[in-house]
Amino acid sequence: MKARPLDIALLQQARGEDRKANDQATRKAIARAARDGAQLILLGELHRDRYFCQQEAPDRFDLAEPIPGPGSEALSRLAAKHQVVLVATLFERRAAGLHHNTAVVFDTDGSLAGRYRKMHIPDDPGYHEKYYFTPGDLGFTPIDTRIGRLGVLICWDQWFPEAARLMALAGAELLLYPTAIGWDRGDDPAEQRRQLNAWIHIQRGHAIANGLPVAACNRVGHEPDPGGRGHGIDFWGHSFACGPQGELLAQADEHEQILHARIDLARSETVRRIWPYLRDRRIDAYQELQQRFID
Repeated sequence: MKARPLDIALLQQARGEDRKANDQATRKAIARAARDGAQLILLGELHRDRYFCQQEAPDRFDLAEPIPGPGSEALSRLAAKHQVVLVATLFERRAAGLHHNTAVVFDTDGSLAGRYRKMHIPDDPGYHEKYYFTPGDLGFTPIDTRIGRLGVLICWDQWFPEAARLMALAGAELLLYPTAIGWDRGDDPAEQRRQLNAWIHIQRGHAIANGLPVAACNRVGHEPDPGGRGHGIDFWGHSFACGPQGELLAQADEHEQILHARIDLARSETVRRIWPYLRDRRIDAYQELQQRFID
């Protein structure tokens, strides 16, 4: 089987209050990653700003923008300038009172290859996303680019095996998860470690169950609760890439960095020949999966 190597870079960044400064740091990181050989660059979730969903605040909707719009157009120019596939998420303003958490994928010529709107929307302490985001309506559809077919999902989506499976069934060659997740300082170290391990292991499980490589890009740094009521969030980083058997190819720590990994897209064919999960699925016996719960 002829190898199909793909060099990817995950931009694990901390975010400050100044959007212009964040954008400038991202531009520099993209340029450096491309200079170091990246063909695909993945940014963390909602990379332009601090994680504003810690509280429900109507003025935060001012951060939203249409697509196309200033944020997406800037990313398009960067993809074309550096001749890379660029994957990022934006706070999309679709209409007044209708907003999405939306991934955009730009091809090497700067064209918009496609978009994905986050399907699973959390509503947990410190993560009030249901206030801001309408669930996606574009389905689990891979996006074709010059380097391959990308299955892009966003953060909370990464906990649901159904999302990964549907992307795989639709022909995705690589699963990508831009993410913003971290610890509550009120949790003890043992609980924090369990949460981090669960986050890593479930995504490696998606790789194994679908015979696909996976890359997850998280943010880092402490971001205080804007309302001053909670502990804030310590985003734990640990971005990583793994192969189709869940093998770790590269993993970051809890600091800002550009994480590089080389993925062989041809390995999925080899792995699926010896572990033919798609062949042996009992699609005639899974009807209950469409129920909320089986009483």
